[in-house]
Amino acid sequence: MDALDALDVDLLRALREAPRAGVLELARTLGVARGTVQARLDRMERAGIVTGYGPDVDVAAAGFPVQAFVTLEIAQGALEDVSAELTAIPAVLEAYATTGSSDVVCRLAASSHQDLQDALLDLNRSPTIARSTSVVVLSVVVPPRVLPLLESQHRAGPSRAPAYRD
Repeated sequence: MDALDALDVDLLRALREAPRAGVLELARTLGVARGTVQARLDRMERAGIVTGYGPDVDVAAAGFPVQAFVTLEIAQGALEDVSAELTAIPAVLEAYATTGSSDVVCRLAASSHQDLQDALLDLNRSPTIARSTSVVVLSVVVPPRVLPLLESQHRAGPSRAPAYRD
């Protein structure tokens, strides 16, 4: 897929602001044809840019207010095994292979400090995890976001959409 243009970014912003909006409502909001919105969404889905329309869930509000970032040092060549082990632990929300002094960084959520400790102990029982280091999240300073990054690049509008012509 080519780079995102101004209409793509505006469409993503509109979806972020009103995730339950239909294609017709999005078209009216953006001043473009319904078919244009549908084609843009289909194209971004095929390209893997839009990966879902599920609700964003605040894990703290859902009963898991204790969060931590955990770095893992793993046995050489054990990334697939560690991936399977992390997937089996419900407290692990996400995990990434990294460069630097650790091999994997993951985010965990728990209902209490005791539950977090239990999840960390589960991690440390793994024969493929040599060492873990955790830091507890005190508060969210910047929530997960994508739009500011997309908006930071000057993007031309599509030439065929009247609302986006220069």
